[in-house]
Amino acid sequence: MAPRRRQCGAMAEFERLLEEQPSFRGNQQRAELFTARAVTSGEAERVARRLITVPVVVHVVHHTEQEDVSAAQIKSQIDVLNQDFRATNPDTSTVPAPWRGLVDDARIEFRLATKDPVGTRTDGIVRVRTERRSFGPGDDVKRAGRGGSPAWPTDAYLNIWVCTLRDGLLGYAQFPGGPKATDGVVVLNTAIGTEGTAAAPFDGGRTLTHEIGHWLNLRHIWGDTLDCSGGDRVPDTPNCEGPNTGRPTFPVITCSNGPHGDMFMNYMDYVDDAAMCMFTAGQVTRMNACLAGPRRSFVGAS
Repeated sequence: MAPRRRQCGAMAEFERLLEEQPSFRGNQQRAELFTARAVTSGEAERVARRLITVPVVVHVVHHTEQEDVSAAQIKSQIDVLNQDFRATNPDTSTVPAPWRGLVDDARIEFRLATKDPVGTRTDGIVRVRTERRSFGPGDDVKRAGRGGSPAWPTDAYLNIWVCTLRDGLLGYAQFPGGPKATDGVVVLNTAIGTEGTAAAPFDGGRTLTHEIGHWLNLRHIWGDTLDCSGGDRVPDTPNCEGPNTGRPTFPVITCSNGPHGDMFMNYMDYVDDAAMCMFTAGQVTRMNACLAGPRRSFVGAS
């Protein structure tokens, strides 16, 4: 049965890497220091002056024929990403008036790879039949020996794995600074694109928008605490108490953030696909800083 509530495993993966990969903590600390410097020095702004195109390879790891999602479904997902990251998605019209001026174009686009790592023409889709009926968080889906598909070079391609995930998980991403061999994003095969196996309420392609936000170093807007002590390190997203789910009605006030309350329509909250529709200018700056620093190989490839 398809999940009814958004559940993202990115922060659980973040904590796992902190425990298992000694270099990850230092890499993340350096990424945060670089982000602060890039914002004030103008390095992030310089990245934003040009359109960055990210080559994508999609690994479809399937046990059944139904799980082998179609090229058309994958293409529908790429179309959603390109609207969402360019702020051309029609539902930006639903952003409440107080925040419409914060909606911003990240100047990032995604395209399925046309050449594989050795230069052979490709449609950017790798299909792997697995004996495994499902995967959990972690790296199994990224390893051939564990029933998955190994990554293409992660400094040249955004690797996206599509599979059956268990325990209600919709997806997860690896933050910058983790192991190169497992870098990328994983998404449930009923939460990709807008057709085929995509199932409501996660049939709008926004799970990958959310997870790629993490891949570009964005945090959840509530800072992953269960009180008002957290924060996402972005100044123009109001602090909020915890995740919003479903399709809330504006305003939702927590953490003394009235009169406008939580920015629940932000891609980095937990609402249904139909309720999320924006990145802020501050989030765009943070993503641009990531492209100027930890993920700068994608700027050179554009």
